[in-house]
Amino acid sequence: MKRILALLLLLTLCIPVLAEEDDWAILDVIDIDVQDATEAEPVTTPEPVPDVLTPRDDFINRIIALGHDLYIKANGKSQRAHYKEDIYVCKNFTVYLFKQNSGDFCIAEYPDVKLRIPNNLPAEKCKPYYYGFYWEDIDAEDGNPFYEAAAFRYDPKLSKEENMALAMDFMRQVQRGDFFQMSGDYEYGVGAHSAIMMGYDAEKDEIHWLDSNMRGGKNKKGIRYGLVQYDEVRSVEWWASTFCKKGRGATIYRLRDDIAYRED
Repeated sequence: MKRILALLLLLTLCIPVLAEEDDWAILDVIDIDVQDATEAEPVTTPEPVPDVLTPRDDFINRIIALGHDLYIKANGKSQRAHYKEDIYVCKNFTVYLFKQNSGDFCIAEYPDVKLRIPNNLPAEKCKPYYYGFYWEDIDAEDGNPFYEAAAFRYDPKLSKEENMALAMDFMRQVQRGDFFQMSGDYEYGVGAHSAIMMGYDAEKDEIHWLDSNMRGGKNKKGIRYGLVQYDEVRSVEWWASTFCKKGRGATIYRLRDDIAYRED
């Protein structure tokens, strides 16, 4: 009997010890999990990288903004585009927008050179093509911030359909801020025209642009007046059809990537 009581007493003393070992085992596991979670790098959603406005972008934005201001000022009324000094003549309009904003910018490689936009090449130097889609060849070191990004020249050796396909591919290269020159024969007139492109919509295959004097007419005194257009939209096919004709063509002139702010 004494032996049985002694055995029972021994078992009673051992039970808490076993329970403590089990509890510590559980605590060890919990402790490890907490430690791992503390040391692990927190999962965070990266913040979007803000768009960087380059000097070139700023230059283009200012040009387009001024075009919009003149469009609003015109209020849908045609402006005089007859005399050499009239800013609403098509090339004068694009030159005006350029000059009014170019003073704050330069070409990084030539910081002391004032920017200039080339004149159209004289008609006698455009042969065998018509006048209107060539610019004078001016070097960057002399202030020309543009380069020829793309060109279309009607090729009489190709079929009309082949030329049209090339003209449409050419138009699809248009980018925001491009200065556009063409010699056209279309619903609004015949001859040279200048515009500033606002972009190509690939989904709709359309061109957005701004200009002056594409559409216009003469009053009773024979004075030419032209309409100011902003964010005008036409299909690539329409644009290509305007200059896809024998002796005609178009050129896309684009601002260089190394446009910089001029330091005072």
